[in-house]
Order: sequence, then C-alpha cells, then structure tokens
Amino acid sequence: MHYRLALGAVATLFACKTAGMQETNPERGASSASTGQASQIDENAKRMVAQGRDIFRDDTFGSEDYFGAALKLHQAIAGEKNGGVGGGVSPKTALSVGLKVDAERVPGPVAAGIKSGAVSLDDPASTLALLKVNAVVGVKGMFQGDRLSSLGITCAFCHSTVDDSFAPGIGKRLDGWPNRDLNVGAIVSLAPDLSPITKLLGVDEATVKKVLGSWGPGKFDAELNVDGKAFRPDGKAAATLLPAAFGLAGVNLHTYSGWGSVTYWNAYVANNEMQGKGVFFDPRLDDRSKFPVAARTGFGHRKSNDDRITSKLAALQFYQLAIP
Repeated sequence: MHYRLALGAVATLFACKTAGMQETNPERGASSASTGQASQIDENAKRMVAQGRDIFRDDTFGSEDYFGAALKLHQAIAGEKNGGVGGGVSPKTALSVGLKVDAERVPGPVAAGIKSGAVSLDDPASTLALLKVNAVVGVKGMFQGDRLSSLGITCAFCHSTVDDSFAPGIGKRLDGWPNRDLNVGAIVSLAPDLSPITKLLGVDEATVKKVLGSWGPGKFDAELNVDGKAFRPDGKAAATLLPAAFGLAGVNLHTYSGWGSVTYWNAYVANNEMQGKGVFFDPRLDDRSKFPVAARTGFGHRKSNDDRITSKLAALQFYQLAIP
C-alpha cells in the first residue's frame, strides 16, 4: 500500500514537472520568436524590393536640374509647336536612338491608337503623351499642365530595356538589362545648351559633339567628366559598353576596373553621372595627374543640402541584388 502511494506521488510529481517544462520550454519560446522574426524579415525584404524597384525605375535623384534646367533637353524633345525649340522629338526618332517604351504603362486607348495608326509616331506630341504617363523607360518628364517643363533620368535609362512584345522598342520591362541600343551621345547632343559640358571640359561645342558622336549605341564614357580623356591612346573612343545591373549577388567590385562596390557605383553614378543631388566622397578623385577635371571641380567632395540619394542606396542595392 505504501509502495503504491509512493509510486503514485512520484508519477504525479513527474507529470507536473513535465507539464511545467512544456509551458516554459525556452526552445518553444525561441521557436515562436524565430517565427515572428522570420515574418518580419520576409516583410522587410518585400518592402525593400518594392522600394528599390520604384527607385530604380522612377527616381531621378534631382537630375532634372541638370538635364532640364541646365541642358534644356526637354525643350528639344517638346519642339517649338509644343512650347520648346526646334522640330521636337517624335516617338519614331526616340526609338531610333534606343529609347524604350514600357507597354504596361501605355493607356489602352493610346496602345490601340498606336496599333491602328491613329496615334502618330511621327508627332512629338505623341512623345509628350508617353512622357506624361511615365511610359518612356528611364526618362521622367515634369509637366506644368500640358507643357513639358523639365525632365530627369533614372537608373533604368541605361540599365533597363524591353522585350519588344508590343512592337520594336515597346514592350514589358527587363530591369537590369543594359540597353545596348541606347545612343546616349546622340541623345545628349540634342540639348539646346551644351555649355555645362563645354565649360566642364574646357572645349568648344563642336568638340563636345564630336566626342558624343564617337560613342555609338550601348556605350558611355563614365570617366570623361573626371579625366577629360575622350579617346584612348590608339585613337578609338574611350566609351565602354553599358554594364548589366542583374546577377550582382555575391559580386564585390562591380565596375570593369574594380573601382568600387555596387553601392559605391550607385552613389557615384547618381551624383557624378546623373548629376543628382546627394553626398559623395572619394579622395582618389583629388589626384590631378589622373583626374584633372574631377580634382578641379571637386567631384570627390560633393555635398548637397538637399540629399535625394543617400537614403535610397540600401533599397536600390537590395533590388539590384534580387534581379536574377
């Protein structure tokens, strides 16, 4: 009898302790916390991809102050009949220099009009209509009413193309794919005022246009505005192929020459190539023997009071790393 009571007491005590362990098991708590953190990580990843995509596709970083206010490129695109200068740039001309159109942003009636011919691809007004719905890949127009008042460029200008599913040059976006049809030099040459470039390089307009004309489709000289060297020792253009912005996961030094990381290059391009508003520091550009233009202009020490770049670099890189 005493044996049975003792055995029962032990069994009861063991059961209570086991139940207590199940309620306070630290591993169960850790598992629950881990599940909560995993959800937070997933949500954060989704948020950063969405933010990064928006930045990559649509953020000008304030570059409209250069391409619009300084170069006045928007005036050449609009044409005199639409409040600009010259004959304007039709969609056909824009496509011929490699600009692309995001078919998914073209309103249905406009798309139908393009198919039927009711919307003329020879009319600069049609270009303005596409810019107004933000359908020109990498080019963002600023409007005052129906008048194109300025424009800026985004990362997608050089680093996105389309699949031509609607028509040549018009289709669904391919983010991260370098636009090897894009003739950057020809586009910049359209600017009514090239004085920001002539003053930077210390040359006349004819020389600037000669240099821009030497690049050709799919190429850009990312060092011209820091070293002032438009041509290689063999006399060929110094421009290089536009690089891809996909498949960068695990890549440390992004540029052809190993000059810097993905984040560094994003900051460099946004500040010094796109002429956006941000903060950029690299004392290597102070070397007057290698980078006379950058040393003279302080390209390695840029600081805008209206920084529209730095806070966006993390999400931008996250999106680029997510592009397979």
